Amino acid sequence: MHAKGTFEVKMGQAETPEIGKAAGLGTMTIDKTWSGDITGASKGEMLHGAVDKAMAYVALEKMDVTVSGHTGTFLFMHRATMMADDLTTAVLEVTVVPNSGTGALKGIDGSLKITIDKSGHSYDFEYTLP
Repeated sequence: MHAKGTFEVKMGQAETPEIGKAAGLGTMTIDKTWSGDITGASKGEMLHGAVDKAMAYVALEKMDVTVSGHTGTFLFMHRATMMADDLTTAVLEVTVVPNSGTGALKGIDGSLKITIDKSGHSYDFEYTLP
């Protein structure tokens, strides 16, 4: 199954633990509002770092949403790498954390593709439900 639409995202600075600061890492908060086939909100936290021009982040995001009429919660896990001087090198993986679904989203599995352009953020979520 596919769910498509857009989301608005607000990123905020979060306090990075001392060990993360020593490693040159940063922490940010994620606050999203989803529209389209997914409606609702999500919140999460991102850990990011860069060395020279190589950049990466990992994040966890708790979805509290309705997906095509099915309401519940689940976790997304993000993993991304890219080169600062060539964004075409970006590799972004956003997947559902296995067994994290609740309510009518219990058993959800899938992956999310994000597109960012001048109109904003859009998504295409390919998923399965039992």
